[in-house]
Amino acid sequence: MSDIHKKIKKKQFAPVYLLYGTEAFFINETIKLITTEALEEEDREFNVVTYDLEEAYLEDVVEDARTLPFLGERKVIVIKSPLFLTSQKEKLEQNIKILEEYIGEPSPFSILVFVAPYEKLDERKKITKLLKKTADVVEANAMQVQDVQKWIVARADEVHVHIDNAAVSLLLELVGSNVTMLAKEMDKLTLYVGMGGEITPKLVAELVPKSVEQNVFALTERVVKKDIAGAMQILDGLFTQQEEPIKLLALLVSQFRLLYQVKELQQRGYGQNQIASHIGVHPYRVKLAMNQTKFFSFEELKKVIIELAEADYSMKTGKMDKKLVLEFFLMRLNHM
Repeated sequence: MSDIHKKIKKKQFAPVYLLYGTEAFFINETIKLITTEALEEEDREFNVVTYDLEEAYLEDVVEDARTLPFLGERKVIVIKSPLFLTSQKEKLEQNIKILEEYIGEPSPFSILVFVAPYEKLDERKKITKLLKKTADVVEANAMQVQDVQKWIVARADEVHVHIDNAAVSLLLELVGSNVTMLAKEMDKLTLYVGMGGEITPKLVAELVPKSVEQNVFALTERVVKKDIAGAMQILDGLFTQQEEPIKLLALLVSQFRLLYQVKELQQRGYGQNQIASHIGVHPYRVKLAMNQTKFFSFEELKKVIIELAEADYSMKTGKMDKKLVLEFFLMRLNHM
């Protein structure tokens, strides 16, 4: 739990919050925490207001913030699409001066929450500097692998549950790095074991289903190890689950393109985090891809991508049954 979350739980509210970054889970979690801690349940219907600055003006926000809450002690005003904090062009021209004046003298009964789901803000702008200096700031960008692992352990600790390292690794392997999905599975696991319980790898394997993406990753792992029979078995399982062949092919294309990009950047001397930043994927996916690229040469990866393009053409033109297209693709890989 961040220091800002701890302050909110102690009812120590800032007049202005800035939540920015691409990890929607942490932004939504913070908004929910502010709302539930700052307002009584019966006050939330009337004293939570949302403005989208693609449709509303800062004058409206400030006027609302200066207006007393309806019956309750406070009001929470959520402000979306603050493009003026970035280098992007605004849909509506906003009066930044009025916001600067408000920040200098905020209302004691209003909490402003700026929601900026952008990876970076324009640090050159005066308003960005002012908000980062005066507001309570939550940066919600994608975490590194080790930070995700720590977050899983901390989430278990919050409800007095122990999870060992092997269980954490398996959970990441099954669910991936999507924090929203991880939180959902962690809530299920902690509820199952109860306070004082322990989450083991065996329990994770029993209770956490593999996502389609993870099954495709496992299929790729089999291909990497030239275990085509194992790959066929996973493919049959996906067909049994009524997964669409076109969707599976698209996921395979995405995975092998990732391997190609990672291998290319590795050869240029890029490290894991540099690669993740350069191609815009989570560092954990890059880590897994780096393990797989060891088994392929550039030429082999090119051939796989060509085979996938041909499979895509066969599916879209209806030249062959879609399931057979995928099965033949795997068979051809066996002879590469």
